[in-house]
Amino acid sequence: MSSKAVALIGATGLIGGYLLKLLEDDDQIAETRVLTRRPIEIHHPKVKVIVIDFTNLTAFRSGIAGSDAVFVAVGTTQKKVKGDQAAYRKVDYDIPVKASQICSETGVKQFLLVSSVGASSQSNNFYLKLKGEVEDEISRQSIPSISIFRPSMLLGKRNESRPMETIAQVVSKPLSLLFPSKYKPIPAEDVARAMVAAGRKNNPGINIYYYREMMDLLP
Repeated sequence: MSSKAVALIGATGLIGGYLLKLLEDDDQIAETRVLTRRPIEIHHPKVKVIVIDFTNLTAFRSGIAGSDAVFVAVGTTQKKVKGDQAAYRKVDYDIPVKASQICSETGVKQFLLVSSVGASSQSNNFYLKLKGEVEDEISRQSIPSISIFRPSMLLGKRNESRPMETIAQVVSKPLSLLFPSKYKPIPAEDVARAMVAAGRKNNPGINIYYYREMMDLLP
């Protein structure tokens, strides 16, 4: 990604926060455009914060157009949307899918997405079905390189309180050796590092990364 401009959607999330730091420190990245729904304070000469309404397709297109790669780590929770599945879908489906369509239309060469292990449009689970539908739609776009990352449980400290997730992290760590490879918990920072590494590789086609494949990308 030598001297390239990239766009990042989801910079305030767990993985997105690590991605932003990595992109800031990457000498091969000339500019990182952070697309966000709300103003955020970022003071870095290579970072441009672009506040947009993601339903405004003109603004969305303007934020992405001219990027060489787009990283998408956006997501919400049932708590944030108060159980409203339509509101959930507007974030977890509409934003990444529309971003991929804009990438296809404007000639962006790389699209890198955080999904989830178990993602399948045939799943009976709302979350996994939604992730699968996102993957299906993105895979139909005319983007030369598409990388989809399917982590299991993410390890790391979030800005918001998630007591049950914290408990699950503590319990799962000592048992992780017993998990099948693709279901092993993974530090969110490692997912971000794997995404940046995949961006450098720029492998053509649709590339799926589970735990093992992500770890293999790391130095």
